Amino acid sequence: MKLRDSLQLGIYKVINPFVKGLIKLGLTPNMVTTIGLMLNIGVAIIFIIGAEKSNRGELEYVGWAGALVLFAGLFDMLDGQVARLGNMSSKFGALYDSVLDRYSEMVMFLGICYYLVSHHYFLSSLFAFIALIGSMMVSYTRARAEGLGVECKGGLMQRPERVVTIGVFAIACGIAYNFLGGDYKVFVPGIKFHIFETMTIFTLPIAIMAVMTNITAVNRLRDAKRALDAVEFPKANNKAALVAGLILFAGLGITSAPKAMAQNDDPSPLTFPIPKNIANQLFYVQRDPNINTIICQLNMDESGNLVKEQPVNVFWMRYADKEGKKDLNYIQRKFAYGIQTKDIGNGNYELRFVSYKKFPLLLTKSSADKKYHVYVTANNKKIQLERIFLRIEGGSFWVPNVKYVELKGYDASNPNKPITERIKV
Repeated sequence: MKLRDSLQLGIYKVINPFVKGLIKLGLTPNMVTTIGLMLNIGVAIIFIIGAEKSNRGELEYVGWAGALVLFAGLFDMLDGQVARLGNMSSKFGALYDSVLDRYSEMVMFLGICYYLVSHHYFLSSLFAFIALIGSMMVSYTRARAEGLGVECKGGLMQRPERVVTIGVFAIACGIAYNFLGGDYKVFVPGIKFHIFETMTIFTLPIAIMAVMTNITAVNRLRDAKRALDAVEFPKANNKAALVAGLILFAGLGITSAPKAMAQNDDPSPLTFPIPKNIANQLFYVQRDPNINTIICQLNMDESGNLVKEQPVNVFWMRYADKEGKKDLNYIQRKFAYGIQTKDIGNGNYELRFVSYKKFPLLLTKSSADKKYHVYVTANNKKIQLERIFLRIEGGSFWVPNVKYVELKGYDASNPNKPITERIKV
């Protein structure tokens, strides 16, 4: 469990008794959310009053505003817990919470920017505005990605971190003012301006936040792109199909000795179909992140004889797209999923995928049933091949993280014995 999640669970244990008290008082999650907005309006009012009533360097209003920021932030956690513990969750409640959270944050930054501009902290006010932009984009990127069906969480500067950063350092600034005064400055010989003053305790974290929020937003955008590319993988353009094909079997190009894995380690989260009612099927290829399947089929003529010039036919079964059987396009056939064959005599054929020619397969008749099958050797075991599976988790569309390659079929020496071998990448 991540540290952030552990801290969140710890906070929930502390506030749950208070949450149950709110439920007994009849407060709904939407009421709690509204209270949070009102408190953040109060934060803005404190900053505005501080801008109008105090002089530059008088920072007690900053400290009081920081305390109210943390108190208002508590209600961001309370509304969700009230909904969960009170069994009052609703889709509109989730929408209402998200919308009011954005209003709360913008109102809070309004007060901060007003205060900084009024007291002539112009550079700091610019960073505060950039931090506001980043904060909004962190939330918007997640909302837009989830609207497209992609989970997009994580990052170093999510809303709880932003609230705590502003609240804690605003309080620290107010406390430091009481001890150091508002005119305390640090100079470095040779530099004409001061490098630190009491207000820096508040403004420096905001400058850091301005950078980190936008980094978080960009990282979420990149994560969403990887997830969306994965979903759209089968419909990628020809260039993407070429690259994807080259990647498809790259995991088998291991220069060191392959490492076997237990069959139940790290299964795919998807449920893959087993191709059925496909005449003369030899084997099939599947991989995350979708269930579309490549079928390799024995190519027979109308008389039932093997077409020696092209003994293997390759095509799609587009299960995910509900399109059924579909031929490979030219690029896929020539550079990605197509198979090159070589007649090596006595009715035997060497097969190699055009995307990775260092992975030889053998097409030959079995002595057991006198039918053609494809054989491959993995982990010093000869397998009558039924399925090739690539477990992909994370990475990007262009460079996916291939965790292992699984070869499934039957023991060549005992065709009734199922066998599965994995090669860890």
